[in-house]
Amino acid sequence: MDYPQYDPSLPDRPLSDAELAKLDETLLALPSEAAMNVEALDGYLTALLLSPSSVTARPTAQWLPVVWGGDGEEHQPFPSNRKRKDTAVLVLRHLHNIATRLRESPDDWEPVVSVAESKDEELVDAEDWCIGFLQGAAQDPEGYEPLFDDPELGDVLAPIVLLGGDEAGLEESEREHLQDPHARDELSRAAIEAVLVLWERKQAGSGGGVNGGEPAAG
Repeated sequence: MDYPQYDPSLPDRPLSDAELAKLDETLLALPSEAAMNVEALDGYLTALLLSPSSVTARPTAQWLPVVWGGDGEEHQPFPSNRKRKDTAVLVLRHLHNIATRLRESPDDWEPVVSVAESKDEELVDAEDWCIGFLQGAAQDPEGYEPLFDDPELGDVLAPIVLLGGDEAGLEESEREHLQDPHARDELSRAAIEAVLVLWERKQAGSGGGVNGGEPAAG
């Protein structure tokens, strides 16, 4: 399969609300149960960008099909190659925008997560985002495993694992804790803060910004 590649020299073109909704609709309509929604996609792309091994520098064919559950002769979720390419372009534009926000103004970066209004408060639920993040981390196990095992970073990343991991491995008290919307809100906000911690670590280790690009035209 041919996929558009990155051209970091092109300008950042954030997806409009309409384009983001279109992308979410497209992904949700795919037949594969492994296809991501746009929240999981956002977490997945963020993990790829923060990957110690720079996963996004690899050919897109190695990690892009994960977004829609894979493809190939026996698994072609899109009705046409054109639809696949159009979807890939939107995904790569969103990836580039996340990279731009983290590089230029990390304090203004915001993930795509669910927010519910309850009385006079907003409760964040980043479960799908965390599921996507862990899928992204799985693309670079050698890079991420030391981070999850690190005594300090492990605690920082724990909310992502709690929200996005398999509940079968949790204790009963932890599963009950996850049923509380306020507990999920607290964990979700902590998961978001973990991204900034990882970004600062990546900056300090590489001496440069998070790399992101945009698919080349054509």
